[in-house]
Amino acid sequence: MAGQRAQWKGFVKFGEVSCGVALYTAASTSERITFNTINTATGNRVNRVFIDSETEEPVPKEAQTKGFEIENGQYIIIDPEEVAATIPESNKTLEIEAFIPCSDVDDVFFDKPYYLTPDRMGSDAYAALRDGMRKSNVAAIARTVLFRRMRTVLIRPHGKGLIATTLNYDYEVRSSKKVFEELPKIKIEGEMLDLAKHIIGTKKGEFDPATFDDRYEAALAELVKAKIEGKALPKKKKVEVSKPNDLLAALRESAGMMKAAADKPKRTAANANAGTGRQRAARGTAAKSSAVKTAPQRKAG
Repeated sequence: MAGQRAQWKGFVKFGEVSCGVALYTAASTSERITFNTINTATGNRVNRVFIDSETEEPVPKEAQTKGFEIENGQYIIIDPEEVAATIPESNKTLEIEAFIPCSDVDDVFFDKPYYLTPDRMGSDAYAALRDGMRKSNVAAIARTVLFRRMRTVLIRPHGKGLIATTLNYDYEVRSSKKVFEELPKIKIEGEMLDLAKHIIGTKKGEFDPATFDDRYEAALAELVKAKIEGKALPKKKKVEVSKPNDLLAALRESAGMMKAAADKPKRTAANANAGTGRQRAARGTAAKSSAVKTAPQRKAG
C-alpha cells in the first residue's frame, strides 16, 4: 500500500501452502486533532516527569523498573528483562487453524482490523485463499505473535483482498448476562409492536460512513481555526431536552410523521444519500483543512 508502512510482515499458511503477506492498519485515529500541555506562565510545552509517590522526588529513567502490586502499597519487583523473556517466540507465520462460518464469531470479540496484503511472490496462493474462502462463505481463524503477544486473528475476504481482525480473548470480554440480568421481562405486542415495526420499516436505509459527522472533531477544528485567526470563539448551541411522554402516544405520533414524510415527493435514495454525504463531508473537510493550512507545521499535539 503506497504511502503506508506495514505494521507486520510474515507469512500466512493454510495446509501445506504458504505465501508472504503484510498487515496494514485499516483504521487509525492519527488524523484527529490533539493537544500538548502548555505552561501558562511561559507558553512552553510541559514534559512528563515521574515522581516518587512518597518522597515526591523525580525518578530518572535508569532508576525505574516494573512492579506488580500484591496488596495496597506492597509490590514485587520484576526486572524488564524478565518481562521480555515471557514474550513468545515468533516464526512470523499466521497459521490458519480452522475455517468457520463467517457468522460464528460475535463482533463483541473484534479488536482491531488490518488489511492483509500479499507480497509479489505469493499472489497466486493469496488469491487462491481469498477466492476459496469467498466461494465457501467462510472465515479463517489463525494465530501468531503480533506486537509481542500471541494473538488470535480472524481473516475474511474483503473487496479485492483480505482483512485480518485481531480478536479479544474470552477473559477480556465481559459477560452480557451480568449486564442484562436485572433487565425486567417486558413483552411488547398489539398496537405498540405494530407501530414500532411500522416506524422501523419507514426508516430502513443503508450504511454509508461518509454521511456520519464527527461533530466533536469538527468543533475542535472550528475552535482551532478561530484561535489562529483571532476571531470570536464559536458559540455553543443550546441543547433542547425532549419532554417525557406516553410511549404509545409517542409511537402513534412518530408513525403519523413517518407516513406524512413518505407521502411527500422526494429524490431517489441514492441521490439523496449522495448529496447529504457530500455536503456533510465538504463542511467537515473544509473546517479541518482550513485549520491545518493556517496552523503551524507541528501538530497541535
